[in-house]
Amino acid sequence: MHAHAETVVLLSGLWLPPWSLTLLKRRLTVCGFEVRVIHYRSVRANLAENAHALQAQLAAIPADTVHFVGYSLGGVLIRALFEHHPRQRPGRIVTLATPHLGSQAASRLVRSHWGRRLLGRSVGDIVEGATRALTPPARDFGSLAGTGGLGLGRWVARLPAPHDGTVALVETQLPGATDTVALPVSHASMLFSGAVARQICHFLKTGRFSR
Repeated sequence: MHAHAETVVLLSGLWLPPWSLTLLKRRLTVCGFEVRVIHYRSVRANLAENAHALQAQLAAIPADTVHFVGYSLGGVLIRALFEHHPRQRPGRIVTLATPHLGSQAASRLVRSHWGRRLLGRSVGDIVEGATRALTPPARDFGSLAGTGGLGLGRWVARLPAPHDGTVALVETQLPGATDTVALPVSHASMLFSGAVARQICHFLKTGRFSR
């Protein structure tokens, strides 16, 4: 099997199928990376189960360097991966609109039975505070957030401004992150933004976001 020098592993968010990352994958490929989209059970499995399953899939990637890019819940899964399987190949990490410090919108939804079933077990771990105990991975870690303000989350909870419509900026601020950046995009539009893709590419190549 041909080995690529640098591969980017893309992880989507809650409910999203792998094809939702098609445009971002294409842009990162143009940026010079081999890109793999890995699917996980965002509703039926908890974070630990998804981390173990992800580790098994990573073994099939022939690369010297493996970067990780996770959208929303996918960013929390990356942290869970490094918590349970810290011995990873060299690489950098970028999370997009990831609620590292919890989610007010999700916390509001899980108060009802249908909300708990809708959000599933991995988001349940976030609401219960399990992610706060995860140690930040010891490598370049970038947190990218949106401030577009359009999304269903603002109808569920009173999000503190600024926010992307689903996740508040303050919820994305992971202590220990190497760099952070906020762009005027919404939670949903982030995956289709050329500016977001350029920032990801810059961080993966340099360890810092572009200013």
